Amino acid sequence: MIARFRRKAHFPPREPARAVAQLYTRALVPGFLFAVAGATADVPTGAIDRSVQFDRYSPLSSSGELLRRLMTPLTALRIERALAQSGRAAQEQAVDLAREKFAVYVPTQQPAAGYGVLVFVPPWEDAVVPPQWTAALDRHGIIFVSAANSGNAANVLDRREPLALLAAYNVMQRYRVDAAHVYVGGFSGGSRVALRLALGYPDVFRGALLEAGSDPIGTAQVPLPPADLFSEFENRSRIVFLTGRNDREHIDQDERTRRSLEASCVLDSAIEPMPWTGHETADPAAIDRALGALTTPVVHDAIKLDACRKRLEDELAEHAREVEALVTAGKRDGARDALEKLDARFGGLAAAESNSLANKIQAR
Repeated sequence: MIARFRRKAHFPPREPARAVAQLYTRALVPGFLFAVAGATADVPTGAIDRSVQFDRYSPLSSSGELLRRLMTPLTALRIERALAQSGRAAQEQAVDLAREKFAVYVPTQQPAAGYGVLVFVPPWEDAVVPPQWTAALDRHGIIFVSAANSGNAANVLDRREPLALLAAYNVMQRYRVDAAHVYVGGFSGGSRVALRLALGYPDVFRGALLEAGSDPIGTAQVPLPPADLFSEFENRSRIVFLTGRNDREHIDQDERTRRSLEASCVLDSAIEPMPWTGHETADPAAIDRALGALTTPVVHDAIKLDACRKRLEDELAEHAREVEALVTAGKRDGARDALEKLDARFGGLAAAESNSLANKIQAR
C-alpha cells in the first residue's frame, strides 16, 4: 500500500481565503477535555515501534499559534470572528494525545551532536516506518516519527499539523536531539502538509523533504508566515524535492512550487531525481541521497537575496497602495477583491497592512 498510494489529499480547496476560513472554523471548536497519557518507554535503537504514545503538549501546537502561523491574517480573523459570534472558543490543543499512536524508528548509533529527526506526514492512515529507509536513517543518525490516523482523509489544521508538531516536540523531549537537524517530510498529500509546516515553523523544522507532492507558496492555501518567521525560513531552511521521473503530474507541481519559492526569495532548494520511478516512496539509494541533501547547510548569494527582498517589499507596497486607492475612491467591492489578493499573496508579511485596510473597508 505504501509504495503506490494514490489518494488525493484532503486539503483546503484552491479558493480565496474566505472559503478557507469556512473550511477550518469547525476544526477549532472544543470537543473534549484532555487526559494525560502514560508515556511508553523509549524505543530500542535499531527497532521499529508502531504503537508509541506521547504525553507532552507544546504551546507551538496550540490552536492560536496554528492560526497565526499557518493561515493568512484575514483567514485567521474570520475564523476568530466566526467563533466569537457563535459564542464558542477555540480549544487550546486540537488533539488528545491519550488517543494517539505514533510509529518511531531510532537509529543504531547516536551522532556526537545528537540525533536528527524526520517527522513524516503520511497519506495513509497507519503509523508506518518504510522499512527500506532504516539503513539511510542509521547512516544519517535521524529518528523517524509518524502519526497514525494522519492521512489524506484527516483534517489538515486540527489533526495532521498539530500531530506532526507534537511528534517533533515529544521526540526532542525524550532523546538527545540536535535542533539544527529537525525536519518535516511527507509523501504525496502528506508532502503538501509538510511544506506548510516548514514554512510556518522554521524555528522547529530546518527544512522539508517533499516526496511526490507540493504546492506553490504565497497563496491562501500555503500562506507566507509573519515576517520574523519568514526571514528565518529564508535564511536557514532547506527544501528538497524527491519525485519519480515518471510521475509527470507531481514533477510539474514541483516546478510550480520551485518558481513560487524563488518569487518569494527562497533561493536554495535541491532536486533529487528518481529515474524509472513513478508515484511511489523512495528506494534506499534515493532516500539516502535526499537525507544527505536535506542536511546540507543552506547557501545564499547575499547580493541576489537582498535584491529579491527589496523587490518583494516594493511589490507588497504597490499592492497595498492599490487597495488604499480603491478604498479612497469608494469602490468597496474592488477594494475587497484586491485585499483578498494581497492577503493571499503576502500572508503574514502583510499582516499590518491587511488588518488596517480591512478595518478601512469595514468602516466604509
